[in-house]
Amino acid sequence: MEFDALLLSRLQFAFTIAFHILFPAFTIGLAAFLAVLEGLWLTTKREAFKTLYLFWVKVFAISFGMGVVSGIVLSYQFGTNWSEFIRLTGGVIGPLLAYEVLTAFFLEASFLGVMLFGWKKVGPRLHFLATVLVAVGTSISAFWILSANSWMQTPQGFEIMADGRFVATSFMEVIFNPSFPSRLAHMLMAAFLTTALVVGGASAWQLLRNRDQRESRIALTMAVGLLAVVAPLQLLAGHESGLVAKEHQPQKLAAMEGYWETRADHPLILFAIPDRATQSNHFELGVPGAGVLVAPPGEVVTGLDAVAPEDQPPVFLVFWSFRIMVGLGLLMIGLGLWGAWLVWRKRLTDNRWFLRFAVAMGPAGFVAVIAGWIVTEVGRQPWVVQGVLRTADAVSPVTAGSVMTSLLIYITVYAIVFVAGAIYILRLLDEGPVVGEVEPSPEGLRAPGTPLAAAPDETPGDPK
Repeated sequence: MEFDALLLSRLQFAFTIAFHILFPAFTIGLAAFLAVLEGLWLTTKREAFKTLYLFWVKVFAISFGMGVVSGIVLSYQFGTNWSEFIRLTGGVIGPLLAYEVLTAFFLEASFLGVMLFGWKKVGPRLHFLATVLVAVGTSISAFWILSANSWMQTPQGFEIMADGRFVATSFMEVIFNPSFPSRLAHMLMAAFLTTALVVGGASAWQLLRNRDQRESRIALTMAVGLLAVVAPLQLLAGHESGLVAKEHQPQKLAAMEGYWETRADHPLILFAIPDRATQSNHFELGVPGAGVLVAPPGEVVTGLDAVAPEDQPPVFLVFWSFRIMVGLGLLMIGLGLWGAWLVWRKRLTDNRWFLRFAVAMGPAGFVAVIAGWIVTEVGRQPWVVQGVLRTADAVSPVTAGSVMTSLLIYITVYAIVFVAGAIYILRLLDEGPVVGEVEPSPEGLRAPGTPLAAAPDETPGDPK
């Protein structure tokens, strides 16, 4: 029963965090996109930028709200399902989570209302400042959360007391642990790519129906520019994270690459069915000599044979999640470079095959983010703090029945609330950025989709 409670607690946390991470991965990039749009509107006075802002800020508000709700659920689970983890590591993890609330969440909460409802209440420059501060707050939040999680991957700057509790000896070492810099860069770029893919896909969808829509042309061009620059950089950041894992978490790298044997000059394995029971790969397809992408020639790479079977991560899940993430990353690079070439040729909206590809790639950022977190978190197992605290020792003393009950409740509530939110967002995306030009009429008689004729001094965000 103890094992069942552990497994169910892990499944419950995996389920809730898989939902939660979708929203920060989107809102971090979308907040920055909104700040750029409003800055361009203030600089150029082009109404298209304001229209885009008013449209995408609605999507941001819904996504941000769902992210906050799902994040609160995660906080409760630390107490209900992982009380031993908090009891033992609270002296290290607790302050990092508190810093996130004090610096990031308070900043976002203070200026989010101005950003969402302040068009007619404050001046345009103050409103722009509020948008920028919300965008900065989302990135600061990522800083602290990634710092805490990275410490669990590569712990340092602490000591363990006689009663088993962890105490920080240097918070600078705790915060700036070895895996933190590359993982922070990797996550922030993943957020920007996720936003670029959603914006690009939604804009391409509109252009397939009306290629003369000015706002969608602008948004798609901006999304393509971001993809063309950030997607190749993301590949480099991911490679750097792999090098850190090779040094500090060799079993994770071995699971990612499907290496069972400790030796030099591994091939680059493209396809395999890893089998922990036989400690080998079935149907392996590798490229000899291409393992130099993982390690230089002659360098010995630790395989899973150096780890006891009970200490090995679930290799199949890590191996294929890594390939999904990398495969989608290569498609993102291809989409960005193809789009940049079409922009240079001034044919971006003429190529319907590219527009269809952009629409199909719209959800790819979310899938890649979840796949990446599976690699990160499952690849660390069976440790919750690498090498010093096992996951089995961090779970609360709860019964499997109680965990199962709460898991079913979470699944039911999430299915209702988040599916409804997702459907509403998809409906907004289907209508397109012209929705951003519409304000509710005081009489409530205007038909949906009909533009509102307003005097200049009544237009939202007018410089006056």
